[in-house]
Amino acid sequence: MFFQERLRALRKECGETQTQVAVALGLVDRHYQKFESGANLPSFQNIIALADHFQVNADYLLGRTDVREMLPPSEELR
Repeated sequence: MFFQERLRALRKECGETQTQVAVALGLVDRHYQKFESGANLPSFQNIIALADHFQVNADYLLGRTDVREMLPPSEELR
């Protein structure tokens, strides 16, 4: 599944509009719409904000895994 497809699916699952997600992230509507259409890719900061907003890990959002849960920080990172 491509990033934009997963993003759209998460938004619809939460029952939110594109405008609602854009406002929650502090983005202009059109900017968010371009993420879902695949016209633009989000910045690193926006990927983190999207993952936090939808309460999934960033790898799930990016299509790198099917594990949705946010993982606890590694002991090595502390």
